[in-house]
Amino acid sequence: MVDVRALIEYNVEVRRRYLATLAKVPWREFVKNREASWYSMRDIFIHTLGATDHWLDFLQDEKLRVRRDFDDYKTIEDVQAYTDHVEGRMRNYLNSLTSEQLSKKYAVTNDAGEKNQITAEDVLIHVFEEEVHHRGELIALLWQVGIEPPLMGWKYL
Repeated sequence: MVDVRALIEYNVEVRRRYLATLAKVPWREFVKNREASWYSMRDIFIHTLGATDHWLDFLQDEKLRVRRDFDDYKTIEDVQAYTDHVEGRMRNYLNSLTSEQLSKKYAVTNDAGEKNQITAEDVLIHVFEEEVHHRGELIALLWQVGIEPPLMGWKYL
């Protein structure tokens, strides 16, 4: 059985490779509206960070999520700084997480208006899945601009 911490650590490692690759994309191409889920490569990447930031607030009952518009990220260094912020929060959370906290139950209402009981582990799996989903979009968009995406297979498969 894969530990959810291993999935999150994998995401961090692959996210770093994607950020390094995205840094090679000319800024105009990086922010160009490509009619994807969040329009541009920048916006998709920032959205995944924002989702993680949101769920960390939820799990820790905090209000530390950065709330900036996509257009407020004007350089790759701005994107890097937000990446560092989110990864630092996740690292701190995971380092303090106990087995009991991982199993803690929360009541939520999903986007369909259905009430559900979830655990912290469920949230972390969702965060992992959300990023993988959008990474697929980034792969296609990178191919469209002639850039080969970085290796992302689990354990370099």
